[in-house]
Amino acid sequence: MLKVMFLCTGNACRSQMAEAFARELSMGMIDAYSAGLMEVEIHPRAIAAMKEADIDISGQKSKEIDPEFLRKMDVVITLCIPAENNCPRTPPEVKRLHWPIVAPVETGGIEEVTVNDFRRARDEIRELIEEFIRKI
Repeated sequence: MLKVMFLCTGNACRSQMAEAFARELSMGMIDAYSAGLMEVEIHPRAIAAMKEADIDISGQKSKEIDPEFLRKMDVVITLCIPAENNCPRTPPEVKRLHWPIVAPVETGGIEEVTVNDFRRARDEIRELIEEFIRKI
């Protein structure tokens, strides 16, 4: 089983979605984890967007990056520039990928636009996870 860590700034949205999709779609091929540069609450709109995809992330918890645990991964995937720039070093045998997904929490504005942006992030992440699974 491939150990994969998804990282973003707050572990509130993108990395939580990626962890859930990896677990759900990999049929046991991926042991998925997520963490952030800081620990914050999982965003309610992320929970709602994933529920629309029939995946419940309401029980997941936000976690801060544990450098020791990170070194035990096979693959580390950063989902934003701050995570890519500030992620602790990993040994050369840990593969690093960067999937820059625009944070939906940064768009703000009209409710419908914000909800749609969470859906956009969810759908982008799902496509990337599906492609990643096809390659392993």
